[in-house]
Amino acid sequence: MARFRFRVPDADAGARLDRLLAQRPEIASRAEAERLLAAGNVAVDGVHRPKSHRLEGGEEVAVEVPERAVLEPEPIDVPIVWEDDHLLVVDKPAGIVVHPAGGHATGTLVHGLLELGAEGGEEDRPGIVHRLDRDTSGLLVVARSPGAHERLQDMIRRREIDRRYLALVRGRPRSRAGRIDAPLGRDRRDRTRHSLDSATAREAVTWFEVIELLPEHALLEVRLETGRTHQIRVHLEAIELPVAGDPIYGVRGDLGLRRQFLHAHRLRFDHPFTGEAIDVTSPLPPDLAAALERARA
Repeated sequence: MARFRFRVPDADAGARLDRLLAQRPEIASRAEAERLLAAGNVAVDGVHRPKSHRLEGGEEVAVEVPERAVLEPEPIDVPIVWEDDHLLVVDKPAGIVVHPAGGHATGTLVHGLLELGAEGGEEDRPGIVHRLDRDTSGLLVVARSPGAHERLQDMIRRREIDRRYLALVRGRPRSRAGRIDAPLGRDRRDRTRHSLDSATAREAVTWFEVIELLPEHALLEVRLETGRTHQIRVHLEAIELPVAGDPIYGVRGDLGLRRQFLHAHRLRFDHPFTGEAIDVTSPLPPDLAAALERARA
């Protein structure tokens, strides 16, 4: 972990924190600056601030930058459900981290995607447009060129990529469908968690619909409007519908699960170059399908 500090010049009074960080030679891009802020790796006079924080001049900014991994292709099985020269849609198995991060310098999905032509974006996560948690399975769209990456990220920002998940939760929903609008970010007291109680909270919106009511559980289809870290898991916990098997925010070991019952089962979007309608689905993996049958009993 590289660390550095600097004093905000008086001439930069009024500047946004993320934009000032992105100008530093130690920071590769504004996207990296935003990631560091979201991860709680930046403090202004000892306090974590959101990316839009306006500086006054004279503050001391302390930054921790994780070491960047050197990527080498690895033989990781990456099922492909759709592809052309511009992009891939892959079906990520549970247990695989999407890109290198602290404690995961090798064996990530990115390492397996290198030989498949993933390109664009940050050098340590080529082709990655959006992410799934390590133990969440399902569909991801991956860029195969810098141009495709730029267009896909723009579509994510404009909310033109429809991302749907299946989640099994413990409890009984109060309505057949709903919208959760609750900003979230890194938890104030526990940096390994995300929560609504955060000094760096960002807009987060989740939609859900009940697919099946079970004796002690409910199967939901969940749609992301935004894509914050652990968003679905935190939002469902907040409305007292914790995800079955979730060891952090839900019910650890519920129904014999060894991970959270969360699966990215559908992606819909128009191709960023051809306009073709792409609509792909992924069935529940065997471990989740078996847990669902147990919940029905």
